[in-house]
Amino acid sequence: MVAPHRPLATTARTWTIPAALPCAAQPERTELIEQWHQRCSALGLTRAERVDFDPLMRSDLTVARERNQRLFTHAAPVMEMLFEQIVDTESMIVLADVAGTILHSVGDDRFLQRADKVALAPGVNWAEHSRGTNAIGTTLFEEAPTVVHGDEHFIHANSFLTCSAAPIFDPRGNMLGVLDVTGDQRSYHQHTMGLVRMSARMIENQWLSDDYGNRLRLHFHTRAEFIGTLLEGIVVVGADGKVLGANRSALDQLGMSSAALRMHSLTSLFGTSVPAVFDHFRSPLPLPMTLSLSNGRQFYVHARFNGPQRAMMMAAHGTEPATDVIVNERPGPADTRKASEALAVDTAHSAQGTLFSGLHYLNTGDPQIGALVQKVQRVLNRDIPLLILGETGTGKELLARAVHQDSNRAKQPFVAVNCASIPESLIEAELFGYEDGAFTGARRKGAVGRIVQANGGTLFLDEIGDMPLPLQARLLRVLQERNVTPLGSLKSIPVDIAVIGATHRKLRDMIEAGTFREDLYYRLNGLVVKLPALRDRRDLDIVARRILLSECPHATPEISPSVMALFKAYAWPGNVRQLANVLRTAVVMASGEGQIDEHHLSDDFLEDARCARGARQVPVAAMPAAEPLQPARAEWPGEDPAAVRSMPIDFPVDRAGATTPQPAAECAAAPRTLGEAEIDLIKNTLSAANGNISEASKRLGISRNTIYRKLKWGKDS
Repeated sequence: MVAPHRPLATTARTWTIPAALPCAAQPERTELIEQWHQRCSALGLTRAERVDFDPLMRSDLTVARERNQRLFTHAAPVMEMLFEQIVDTESMIVLADVAGTILHSVGDDRFLQRADKVALAPGVNWAEHSRGTNAIGTTLFEEAPTVVHGDEHFIHANSFLTCSAAPIFDPRGNMLGVLDVTGDQRSYHQHTMGLVRMSARMIENQWLSDDYGNRLRLHFHTRAEFIGTLLEGIVVVGADGKVLGANRSALDQLGMSSAALRMHSLTSLFGTSVPAVFDHFRSPLPLPMTLSLSNGRQFYVHARFNGPQRAMMMAAHGTEPATDVIVNERPGPADTRKASEALAVDTAHSAQGTLFSGLHYLNTGDPQIGALVQKVQRVLNRDIPLLILGETGTGKELLARAVHQDSNRAKQPFVAVNCASIPESLIEAELFGYEDGAFTGARRKGAVGRIVQANGGTLFLDEIGDMPLPLQARLLRVLQERNVTPLGSLKSIPVDIAVIGATHRKLRDMIEAGTFREDLYYRLNGLVVKLPALRDRRDLDIVARRILLSECPHATPEISPSVMALFKAYAWPGNVRQLANVLRTAVVMASGEGQIDEHHLSDDFLEDARCARGARQVPVAAMPAAEPLQPARAEWPGEDPAAVRSMPIDFPVDRAGATTPQPAAECAAAPRTLGEAEIDLIKNTLSAANGNISEASKRLGISRNTIYRKLKWGKDS
C-alpha cells in the first residue's frame, strides 16, 4: 500500500551521490540503502522477486491518464525537451502519477525494449510495495529527489538500471507525480539528476502559472541575476494580499513549508502591500524591489501580472474598479537580465518579459516609434497580418513579441523562425515538420514543424525576404488554407496562427526581380511598419540607459558627457544591437566604477567614433565636413569583413586608366549630404595614395575596415 501523503518539508532533502561512481562506498549512503531495503522486506518483498508483467487494463490506464491529464499536458513537452538532452544514451524518461503508476514514457527504442523485460512501461505500478527500492517508488515515499543505481535496487532483476527521479508538487505543496530518467547503469552520469530536478521544476512553474494566471506573482531571489531562472522563487498573492501558493524554490529560500507560507499575507511576509507593488512597477524604468523578511534576509523582487490591474488594486481597497487596465505578461519563466535588455535589443533568444512588456513600453519618446506603436495598436486582434521593415538590429523581433504579448494570443506560443539562418535544405522541414523516414538523417518518430508549434499563437517569420522561392508557394498555401502537411505525410494538420513577417530587404524590388512572390507579399502586408534606424531616433540616451539598467540593475553606471557625444555623432550601422554590445563591453571594463568613460570603450569603436566626431568638427573651408550618417533606408548589407574586402571599389578613372580625385569645385557646387562628403574625402585620399588602402588609412587616421565600410555605404546608397 502506498504511504499516505505527507506535507512538503521545510527544505527538500537530496541524496548526494559520489561524482565518480554512484555506488561507491559511503557510510551514509550505505546506511540509507539498508533502511530502504529493510522497508521493502517489511512489505513482504524478496530480492529474487519475479517480475510482474500484469499492467493495468487498457481501460484502467485510460482512466488513470484522464485523471492525470493536466499533469501529462504540462509534463509531455518538458519530457520531449529533456529527451533531446539525453538522446542516444540508452535511456528513457518516465512520468508516474502519485500512486506510482507509469502514465507515459519516451526514450531510445533499444532501451525501451530492454525496459519492457522488467515491466518498466505505461500501465505498470512502480511504487515501493510493488517494485521495491527504485527511484520512482522511493521518491514517492521520501517526497525528495532520489537516485537508485545498479544493485541498490531491491529486486535483483532491476540491477541493470540506474534511475534518477524527482517529485512534482503543486503550488499548495501536494504531490502530483514523479519525473524519472532511467538508463543502463553503465550510462550513469552525475548531471542526470540535475536535469531531472530542473525539468520537474519547469513542470511545477507551468502548473503554478496555469493555476494563478490572473493573480499577482512575485518572482524573487537573493541575487537579482537569478530572477527569471529556475532558481527563482515565485509567490502568488491575492487581491487582499494573502499568499495563495508558491513554488518549491520559494519555500526553500523562505525556509517555510507550503502550509506555513499560506498563513502569511504580503504585509506579514515582506512588509509591503499590493498597491505598493503596483505603484513601484508603474514607473517607466522599474528596478527590482528590495524586500526583506522579518529576520532581515533581503530579496530582489519582480512583479508579474496579466489580469486587470486596476480591478485588483481596487479590490485590495474594498472598492469597485472604474476601469480595467490590462497589463499582460509573456508566458513562462523569464531571465531578468535578458528581459530588460529586450526592451531595447532585438535578439533571437529574447526571454519572456516582466510586468511592462507590451507595445506601450516600447514608446521611449521618439516620435517615429510613438507613431508606429499607435498604428500597430489599431490593428491588434483584427486578424490583419503585420510586416515589419527595418535594418538589422533595429528590434523587429522585439516589436513582434510586444504585438503578441498585447494580443488575445498572449498565453499561447510565440514561435520565431529566422529564414536567413536556417540552411535552405532544412528550412522546409523546420517549418512544416516531417514524418519518420521522410529524408536521410531524419529523426526517429519525425518532428513537429514550427508552424504547428505556433498553433493558437503567433508565428514570427524573420528575414522573410531570404526564404527560398519554392518554399514561398508552400507557405502561401498554408496561410490561405490554414492547414499544414508535414514532409512525407498525406495528412493535413489544421492550424490557427497569427503571422508577423519581418525583413531588411526591399520586397517590391525583389518582386520585380522575380525573387519574391507577389501574392505572398500581399498576403503578408496587411499593415506595413518600418522601424527607424538608431541614428534616426531621438531617444538614444534613453535606450542606452535601459541597456545599462539591464546589465547592472543595482549599481548602474552613468555615461560620461564625452562618451554620449561620441555616441550621438556615430552612425550605428548595427543599430540597437551594436549599441548593446558596445555598452556590455564597457560595463565589464568599468566594473566597480560609477561612470563609463572613453577608455572603457573598445579600440575599434573608439577609432570609428572619433573619426566621425573629428570629421564633423573640421571647418567647411578646410574640407567637406562629414558626420558619418548613413542615408536612411530599409536595408543594411551586414557583410562580413571577408565579403567586404572582395567588393569592387569604384573610382573615377581617366582615359589612361589612372584614378583621379574629383575636383574640389565640383564637390562644392552640388548640394550633398554629410555622408557623401565624407565618402568623397576617402575616395580622394585613396586616389592620392594610388589606391593603397593602408596608406590612405594612415593619412585619414581611420582603420582599413572603416574605409571598406564607408565605401560600401557610398556604393549602395
